[in-house]
Amino acid sequence: MSVKQRIAIDLFSGCGGLTQGLEDAGFKVLAGAEIRRHARATYKANHDGVQVYPDVRKIFCKPFLRKFSLAKGELDLLAACPPCQGFSSIRTRNRAVADDDRNELIFQVARIVRGLLPKCVLIENVPRLLKDDRLARFKGELAKFGYVFSEGVLNAKDFDVPQRRNRMILIASQAQLGDPFGLPPKSATELTVRQFLEDLPAPDAEDAPPLHRIRQMLSPLVQKRIEAIKRNRAELPEELALDCHKNYPNGFRDVYGRIEFDSVSPTITQGCTNPSKGRFVHPSQNRGITAYEAMLLQGFPEGYQFNVSLGIGKIASMIGEAFPPPMARAQAAHIKRKLEASE
Repeated sequence: MSVKQRIAIDLFSGCGGLTQGLEDAGFKVLAGAEIRRHARATYKANHDGVQVYPDVRKIFCKPFLRKFSLAKGELDLLAACPPCQGFSSIRTRNRAVADDDRNELIFQVARIVRGLLPKCVLIENVPRLLKDDRLARFKGELAKFGYVFSEGVLNAKDFDVPQRRNRMILIASQAQLGDPFGLPPKSATELTVRQFLEDLPAPDAEDAPPLHRIRQMLSPLVQKRIEAIKRNRAELPEELALDCHKNYPNGFRDVYGRIEFDSVSPTITQGCTNPSKGRFVHPSQNRGITAYEAMLLQGFPEGYQFNVSLGIGKIASMIGEAFPPPMARAQAAHIKRKLEASE
């Protein structure tokens, strides 16, 4: 008896972290949507068989169903990571950011759900979205079409990612499939940074991957600071400490901190290659982590392709914004199991 291949679409695809996880779980991803040209190109370089739309607002459901020869209700999973900048705990202190138009893009997901009626919907975002009125409104829209919900905050370190990263997960499933699907169980093991970084060649080694050569160039003063730090900036001598840190000794203590080999890394952010942006100093070498190391700590496969000509800023931003593929795989595998049990 052949096993049915599940089909999915990935909205707000970025460079493809979620799609990688979906594919690793056995889903066939029909389509993605990503507005930024460089992220869309990166996605296509790694997922060539997927149709990628340049703007989620330009996806119209009837033509979409015709293109993929689908009937309404046949799509197994609609997955989406709507832009989260406006929901983050730091940025929402700024009224202009809290009112950012991107915050409303979650309702584009609701529009497409209404038009396609997928069996399941997976939403990933920052934990703060759980307390935002927009999520309640979004769920209210989906409830009109018979969806029931499971939601919570999960940590990437519990799903085969060597990184602390809290994410809000919402799984909506059609009520006719039974009870809400719940959230996936944690992995039995916790991975560490050592397993991913210790045996890499030096960034300037002949056999270093091109992406491993992409790292922040440090000024002589910053280099001195890093050399003086064994764990965090509290160890800096007076002459190397920044004035802002002297005035606010308890603020952002992870800045210039070292990642620890025998633990998980801190959250990999858009600034992950810059030691002044967080705990992003290499565990044993006096430098910030490279883009390649950040990619591995996010759980991307070793061979995932980024065009190095894009430069460190765009590459680090794509990596830092991605949904870690192993965490995405765990959500997708859980949904797949539930679908198979309910049909």
